[in-house]
Amino acid sequence: MNEILTCYGLTKRYSNGFPAIDNITLNLNAGRIIGLLGPNGSGKTTLIKMICGLLTPTAGSLYVAGLPVGPQTKAIISYLPDQTYLNDWMTVHQIIDYFADFYADFDVMRAYEMLTGLQIDPNNRLKTMSKGTREKVQLILVMSRRARFYVLDEPIAGVDPAARDYILSTIVSNVDPGATVLISTHLISDIEHVLHEAVFLQQGRVALYDAVENIRKREGKSVDELFREVYRCLGN
Repeated sequence: MNEILTCYGLTKRYSNGFPAIDNITLNLNAGRIIGLLGPNGSGKTTLIKMICGLLTPTAGSLYVAGLPVGPQTKAIISYLPDQTYLNDWMTVHQIIDYFADFYADFDVMRAYEMLTGLQIDPNNRLKTMSKGTREKVQLILVMSRRARFYVLDEPIAGVDPAARDYILSTIVSNVDPGATVLISTHLISDIEHVLHEAVFLQQGRVALYDAVENIRKREGKSVDELFREVYRCLGN
């Protein structure tokens, strides 16, 4: 199976010398839905930002689809940050036009289909929407690209529980065969049923990486249950 992400000795230290990511060696297979799991401060967002080329590693190497991080890898990654970045004076329709102009792989029809499914009026301006609805719009934009690698930082954290299953099914059904989805989240019980693999981060290091089915068979418990147990034992 082809690897979508390859890290060797990857390290990121900030100005205070603290290693947010500490000597990680990790290979993620393409065509999988992978949970990036860990408590606050475990390094999830730092790792994601390095994958997306927003932070530069202090040491080690990082490749996406066999390429060093740069313009070529950014073109194949569709990134959902953990904060809203869209101009709130724009209508959804205007934002879709903007994305369609900017990204060659943006599927306008897919975007409007998802808006309809979530009952969002494309003529509404972002500033008139609730925080949860704005986050839904941002997720729709990200998932409307026909990317090879979707990197989602807390995609359902601000979404009401009633919409979570729909959004997760939307993520799964809108991923092309062979594409990879990396989902960072605290809401493990909500997403576990869509995951193929899970990566546990603890203090900037990989505590566990395995297929979800292997974890369940070996441990005799769900990934959510194991997560709670692991981090309780590690003092979190």
